[in-house]
Amino acid sequence: MHQPTIFDKIIDGQLPCHKIYEDEHVLAFLDINPLSEGHTLLIPKERKAQLHQLSDEAGAALGRVLPRLARAVMRATGATAYNILQNNGAEAHQAVHHVHFHIIPRRGAEGLGISWKPRPLTDPEGLVQRIRAELDQGRPMP
Repeated sequence: MHQPTIFDKIIDGQLPCHKIYEDEHVLAFLDINPLSEGHTLLIPKERKAQLHQLSDEAGAALGRVLPRLARAVMRATGATAYNILQNNGAEAHQAVHHVHFHIIPRRGAEGLGISWKPRPLTDPEGLVQRIRAELDQGRPMP
């Protein structure tokens, strides 16, 4: 069950936001603690904590708006690049447990810093088979 978050209060109009875009499925607004000018959040109105819990319709709505929103943020801020960040679960650094995408404009060092520690791929064929089997099952996650 979804535990209410600050985003639910924003969706319900109980808290204000600097709204950029809204339709029947999604809402986009400025982050109140931005990493850079134009740092924008895109949230579904469907109240789910993690991406895999969303309906296909809510996921498609996010996918339709995200590229258009990224273009608008880039043009409006003059950013030379941007990050799209979406975390799922506390171990993945998710602080607000309502699905949300960050659009973080980059200008030089301003924006999101990332540490990437790649490692060798082991048993890729086995992993591919396991993932494909799960796709075929189409079972929802708890």
